[in-house]
Amino acid sequence: MKDTILSISGRPGLFRLVSRGNGNIIVETIDAEKKRFAVGQRDRVTSLNDITMYSDDDNVELMKVFKNICDQYEGKTVDMNHKTATKEELDKFMTDALPSYDRDRVHASDVRKLLQWYNILVANGYSDFEDGEKTEG
Repeated sequence: MKDTILSISGRPGLFRLVSRGNGNIIVETIDAEKKRFAVGQRDRVTSLNDITMYSDDDNVELMKVFKNICDQYEGKTVDMNHKTATKEELDKFMTDALPSYDRDRVHASDVRKLLQWYNILVANGYSDFEDGEKTEG
């Protein structure tokens, strides 16, 4: 999962890499629709494997943060709306997920996106953040 789950700048949600073409890639939405489309070279595409979060010590891989959240919520989605959560709720959520996160460099918008992405992944069967495999169930 870590190498094939992508974020595309300007598009909501997460995407699974399906195939690579000549100058583009084919991605599929991670939802019930499984809509496929081509992404060109001009789009900014980032693998979740390449994303880290700032902490007081070293940067922490996003998958480790997802694993912490998954352990805390027993593999279930987080019952908090990422759009309407207050700054205090987001701070508490982030403190539970990564106690040593850098409060100056991790903004509320980053925590909202983390929460949104985690819920998308878990709701669509991705819950093994160590091995990065989709688990059916």
